[in-house]
Amino acid sequence: MLGYTVVRGGLGLLTVRRACLAPRYAHSAPRNEYRPIKKVMVANRGEIAIRVFRACTELGIRTVAVYSEQDTGQMHRQKADEAYLIGKGLPPVAAYLDIPNIIQVAKDNNVDAIHPGYGFLSERSDFAQACSDAGVRFIGPSPETVRKMGDKVEARSLAISAGVPVVPGTDAPISCLQDAQVFSKTYGFPIIFKAAYGGGGRGMRVVREYEVSLFVYPTVNHPVCFDVCALGDKYGNVIHLYERDCSIQRRHQKVVEIAPAFQLDPHLRNRLHADAVNLAKQVGYENAGTVEFLVDRQNKHYFIEVNSRLQVEHTVTEEITDVDLVHAQLHVCEGRSLPELGLKQDKIRVNGCAIQCRVTTEDPSRGFQPDTGRIEVFRSGEGMGIRLDSASAYQGAVISPHYDSLLVKVIASGKDLNTAASKMSRALAEFRVRGVKTNIPFLQNVFSNHQFLHSTVDTQFIDENQELFNLKPTQNRAQKLLHYLGHVMVNGPTTPIPVKAKPSSIDPVIPPGDPPVGFRDVLLRDGPEGFAKAVRAHRGLLLMDTTFRDAHQSLLATRVRTHDLKKISPFVSHNFNNLYSLENWGGERLNVWELFVIVKSFHN
Repeated sequence: MLGYTVVRGGLGLLTVRRACLAPRYAHSAPRNEYRPIKKVMVANRGEIAIRVFRACTELGIRTVAVYSEQDTGQMHRQKADEAYLIGKGLPPVAAYLDIPNIIQVAKDNNVDAIHPGYGFLSERSDFAQACSDAGVRFIGPSPETVRKMGDKVEARSLAISAGVPVVPGTDAPISCLQDAQVFSKTYGFPIIFKAAYGGGGRGMRVVREYEVSLFVYPTVNHPVCFDVCALGDKYGNVIHLYERDCSIQRRHQKVVEIAPAFQLDPHLRNRLHADAVNLAKQVGYENAGTVEFLVDRQNKHYFIEVNSRLQVEHTVTEEITDVDLVHAQLHVCEGRSLPELGLKQDKIRVNGCAIQCRVTTEDPSRGFQPDTGRIEVFRSGEGMGIRLDSASAYQGAVISPHYDSLLVKVIASGKDLNTAASKMSRALAEFRVRGVKTNIPFLQNVFSNHQFLHSTVDTQFIDENQELFNLKPTQNRAQKLLHYLGHVMVNGPTTPIPVKAKPSSIDPVIPPGDPPVGFRDVLLRDGPEGFAKAVRAHRGLLLMDTTFRDAHQSLLATRVRTHDLKKISPFVSHNFNNLYSLENWGGERLNVWELFVIVKSFHN
């Protein structure tokens, strides 16, 4: 049975919580000694796994990847020092949620720390606790902090205790529809139901009036969404790494992130930073995390939630502060303090602007419907000020329906918003992706939008700017031409051949009568001894024709098919009788022969 917690309309959040909560873990004081990490497992996949592997390699830490059966050929498996299969026989997503299996792989291979990445198990307190119970360090907050921050109701109560403004709402789960009706009459519509353990846009439903169905989209009050990146250590030190503007969203999920937030009032910016740090200190926050706020049109800010993990958009924070967040996570987990790492608040400065967009294999013209298939062509946009974080962005990569549609994160940096946006537009224009649809045309429209360039966007930006969906169709001329030529080569032309065109085949002229005598006739007539005598008596070169090797020779089909070789055999007999031999079925590639004759030689 589900219990519900209601949060107010306007900016409204109506929180939903399960009656059966995760077990509460006793908070234990952190151990303050320095313990270096020697081997890190990333309990994740894709680009975030590769991002962590690279940071570990830079610090001399050995890396371990895990992968599902569906991810056998994925790039993150190749980027680690070791890789192990998990979730054998399980569905694709369930494999990465198999806590006992992941912990066992870590123990069997002497892993001393696990990085959860984002998504999957990254905000599961039971996973953090399982790591601790197994003697494996969890690169993130304590299990108790993960639990508190994951429970939207408890996180909201902690924010109130820390003096952080929150959206008005119920303080405890509601048990019936009547409670929601009382709340809506008190505060008015719209209101939002929000899952207590939701995230990434999941578990949020908007109610605008009694008579209509639930809606997915944010409320009508045009809030602006800001994230403040916080970093804490085991000694109570907490700093902020400034903020990000994450207002450009679709279905409550971020599409474009900007750092710093140029549309943020300086005084409000300071309040957001202070509130984020105070809340982190209130819960004894350790490692990297993000505090999310909404700001209304009256410049009032409201706490939304804490993401107790590394964010997808951590890249823009790194670009403007020159702080490697994954390095910092690893060092904090080892027991080093922020001052020891040179991470003091008065030393952190903002330099320029950074924008991240998520290039996905989605079709914006069909409601961002995910696309799947094989990438036939891939060329990325690069150059000064461009950073690419990806895992499956290469020619030949197979995009499956099993996981997130993220293809590559593109990060553009410049001295200001317009410079960074210009670099981003140029980089996106250089991309060539064929075989699957992407949201690149949509993103190009975003970065040329007047409202975006003047920093006046809010969470309704995409919904209220339908011209963003006026997508310029890609020409794809070269790929279409190659497909057509391949079709004609294999299946022949579909239209009559022009009169003067060269014929596709030539019938050779074969003289009447029997072919002239050749070395084969000598062998048949005089036997091996006579054949050897004729060879020794021959003056000049003895030539062998290798045309007849056929499909036995190459997997790439560089030779002629038997069907065609039979057609030219009479012509060869009459015109090349002086050949010493013909090479038939050259046996240098046994595996090709097996394919050709459809038989397993070793079984016969």
